[in-house]
Amino acid sequence: MKSIFSALIFATFGLAVNAANASASNAEMTHHGYPIEPVPFTSVKIDDPFWGQRLEAARNVTIPLAFSKCEESGRYDNFIKAANPSESYEVGGFPFDDTDVYKTIEGASYLLQTYPDKKLEAYIDSVLTIVAGAQEEDGYLNTSFTMNPAKPHSWMAPGKRWERVEILSHEFYNLGHMIDGAVAHYQATGKRNFLDIAIRYADCVCRSIGDAPGQLTLVPGHQIAEMALARLYLVTGDRKYLDQAKFFLDKRGYTARKDAYSQAHKPVVEQDEAVGHAVRASYMYAGMADVAALTGDSAYINAIDRIWDNIVNKKYYITGGIGATHKGEAFDANYVLPNEEAYCETCAAIGNVYVNHRLFLLHGDAKYYDVVERTLYNGLIAGMSIDGGKFFYPNPLASEGNYERQPWFGCACCPSNICRFIPSIPGYVYAVKDKDVYVNLYIGNSSELSVAGKKVMLSQKGDYTREGNVTVSIDGNRAGEFSLKLRIPGRLQGKPVPSDLYSYIGNTSATPYSVRVNGEEVKSELDKGYMTITRKWKKGDTVELNFDMTPRMIAANDNVKADIGRVAVERGPLVYCAEWPDNDFDIQQAVVNPATGFEAEKTDRLNGITILHGKAQLLTRAADGNLALKDVNLSLIPYYAWAHRGQGQMSVWLPMSPSATRPLVKAGDDFRNEFETR
Repeated sequence: MKSIFSALIFATFGLAVNAANASASNAEMTHHGYPIEPVPFTSVKIDDPFWGQRLEAARNVTIPLAFSKCEESGRYDNFIKAANPSESYEVGGFPFDDTDVYKTIEGASYLLQTYPDKKLEAYIDSVLTIVAGAQEEDGYLNTSFTMNPAKPHSWMAPGKRWERVEILSHEFYNLGHMIDGAVAHYQATGKRNFLDIAIRYADCVCRSIGDAPGQLTLVPGHQIAEMALARLYLVTGDRKYLDQAKFFLDKRGYTARKDAYSQAHKPVVEQDEAVGHAVRASYMYAGMADVAALTGDSAYINAIDRIWDNIVNKKYYITGGIGATHKGEAFDANYVLPNEEAYCETCAAIGNVYVNHRLFLLHGDAKYYDVVERTLYNGLIAGMSIDGGKFFYPNPLASEGNYERQPWFGCACCPSNICRFIPSIPGYVYAVKDKDVYVNLYIGNSSELSVAGKKVMLSQKGDYTREGNVTVSIDGNRAGEFSLKLRIPGRLQGKPVPSDLYSYIGNTSATPYSVRVNGEEVKSELDKGYMTITRKWKKGDTVELNFDMTPRMIAANDNVKADIGRVAVERGPLVYCAEWPDNDFDIQQAVVNPATGFEAEKTDRLNGITILHGKAQLLTRAADGNLALKDVNLSLIPYYAWAHRGQGQMSVWLPMSPSATRPLVKAGDDFRNEFETR
């Protein structure tokens, strides 16, 4: 039988897009609610030497790969079977396989803004026709149940919806990803075909779940519906979706599920520590931030602030990753941050961005974007190869060669998640409050903003990751006087992270940066991490920012036992690591002198990375048993770029004390042969 994917492609490539499908414009359905409004991805077009390559890889490799995997793995077949249920169907895979279809459509929808593509848009429509066919009359849509209700997936109860939703069925999780995909598709295309499917399923859940007579009081086993329902409220203006999101959070800890793994060990407003499965947790914390921002509920605001403090002070990796242990893919105890055993799931990094983006929208403090930036440039993009075709599930900070990116996974949550996230980057660059324009990320782009209801056009150019320079240009302004609020990264103020979990070695003071308006230097006190420049901007005005890019060494808090006697190195927003192809010795026996520096070399390797070169001393044992030191050259590459040249040794945290090195080999021995015997 001809593959579904191929059949749909050939059937739809010649179709024209009918814009009349949209019955309402974006503006007609947008509801405002955050204290600070994000500038949507639809208003920002990326043209950047770093992120532009990532978007091109997503367009040319990742999205086509994800769609093909949905076809090859039978995910489209599941919807077709659900449209024609039968007791003969054997339901396999995972009950959340539907979400890979939704997430891929979401990522493709974001891309349509940067790269308009009528053929891709028509293909998505054809997939949505299949999805719509699987929806039951009352709006319920979950193929793992519907294709054979008498004998559904083994994680579900025969004949009973919602029965195991707090444990395994993922029915609410499917709803969450469906909503996220549908909203992105609607915003990108103006079409309601996916949005209406999601609304029907959301309405089904709202009718079925609650504390009114005849309803079931249940909470999601795997969170995400909370923040998705808040997003649906913002798009439709229908308060019931926000109420449902708050209901799911309010009831957590009061139903049959009461374990820390699922963050149900106590009511959410009483929680003060990040615990349990890191992805579930971060999705729930993002939902809490939504409810805090959109309702003004002080109990929610206080709770999510406490949890954030716990993460950044005690449970946060220098790469921006969260979730220290493989056991339960979870947060560990305070300060337990192992390196080689680190889990740092790609999905958890994405969830961490969601949380901090929302907290910025609530509080307007640049410290949240310091976390966003660190996660984006390091722990998150490490989860996908530079060419967009291979993926990591966990992202450790050290390896002896036992990690390799894969083209896909049976449980494909990470590949499909990063597939949807990377194209959404345009939506994280700017935000607006009244006549304040927040410039949060320094990414080349052209954009159109609404400032106090008036159009402002901005653009950015530069090479932020390699050179540290950015020019923000005013390309049009009908708003008169307004304020540009420029985020000055915390690292330039002497703080690698907004806590004492990590600190710079040696000179811990602020590092140089300059801001010039039309060539004249501007200085001012920072407010919550922002330099504010207020004036009646004219077309052609420019703001030039130049950030110091001197490589800096970082030490961890003494409570982080895994990093005692070790040092990490960063340059600009990028954390670096030592990897085997660049260093012909045992990295774990090379002692770095924190008093020496590193020199930066721009290269064309690995899509133009900057390599750092420095000196180290290799600790060895001579034939007579005495310790010996050998001077060696140490080369470092950006952490995100590791594991592109085969399997081998890698480490972010490098010994700066002999006590932190591994057991010694004899002088003259080949450390690679020694590894083979361990």
